[in-house]
Amino acid sequence: MTEISTLGEFGLIDRLTEGLAPFNASTLLGVGDDCAVMNYASDAKNRVVATTDMLMEGIHFDLTYTPLKHLGYKAAMVNLSDVYAMNARPRQLLVSIAVGRKCKVEHLDELYAGLRLACERHGVDLVGGDTTSSLTGVAISITCLGEVEEERIVKRSGAHDTDLICVSGNLGAAYLGLQLLEREKRVLSGQKGGTETVAQPDFSGREYLIERILKPEARRDVIDALQKAEILPTAMIDISDGLSSELMHICKKSGVGCRIYEEKIPVDYQTALAAEEFGMNVYTAALNGGEDYELLFTVPLTAHELVTTLPDVKEIGYVTRAELGQKLVTRDGQEFDLKAQGWNPLAEKSEA
Repeated sequence: MTEISTLGEFGLIDRLTEGLAPFNASTLLGVGDDCAVMNYASDAKNRVVATTDMLMEGIHFDLTYTPLKHLGYKAAMVNLSDVYAMNARPRQLLVSIAVGRKCKVEHLDELYAGLRLACERHGVDLVGGDTTSSLTGVAISITCLGEVEEERIVKRSGAHDTDLICVSGNLGAAYLGLQLLEREKRVLSGQKGGTETVAQPDFSGREYLIERILKPEARRDVIDALQKAEILPTAMIDISDGLSSELMHICKKSGVGCRIYEEKIPVDYQTALAAEEFGMNVYTAALNGGEDYELLFTVPLTAHELVTTLPDVKEIGYVTRAELGQKLVTRDGQEFDLKAQGWNPLAEKSEA
């Protein structure tokens, strides 16, 4: 294994970014200077969007069961998802990482392999960043820049009374995947130090759940489908902290209420089976689990017929006046107030 110190900062940057070529004409200067230079003036209609996220070892990920290539891919997707949630297109990515002394060059090769794969799949240019040392584990901070025509920007604040509430994909799978990984980690920890061979986890039939937590996919396909159908959402957000929390964000920003129906919330068969195994209500996981990185959006009632033609998109309720509250309607017709019980990274203990 190669010590990072043998390459130095700039030697390491050269190695990790070797062969990178821009996908976009707007990238005038990429990796290699103090700043990346991007020109959007050629299209005055477009606006730049920017987002940033930081992932901390022990808080957002556990290297016991998270492959570094998957971690790099996921770190990029977390940011790309935010850009798509604005109805924008990601263009450039800046990556800053902090690593401890135990981290070798080959480990960073793996991390960057995941980052580069994500960039290739979404046509995004990796244009710079920073590297430093850490005494508390791995940290990854990513900034993503994107663009969108001004009149097509979708915020959290545009939902109106009678709008339909829609969601892509299915929910709760990432949370149940995390429960499986954490359970196997506890089992493995209990076996260490014994004389018998340590058994390896068997996730047969649960591969989808594991992939959802370790290697999520930002929903560019949904943005493409909306554009093709000529549907402009009135409000949109990506689901990182749980359906309830995200829907409440839209309601607060838009000054509205909502009604969503338990029976309409999409869940995968594997998610339902795993929830039963853990003695958990599957809709509790779907409402509060987080890290699904699906898109939650509202559309005018007049778009109902068009929305039904969108692949992998479901209507789960509708927007109401603010005074009617934010409600979940159960299968038996009871109404309960939605609560923001999703994951809170700043809390001493997550509620999810």
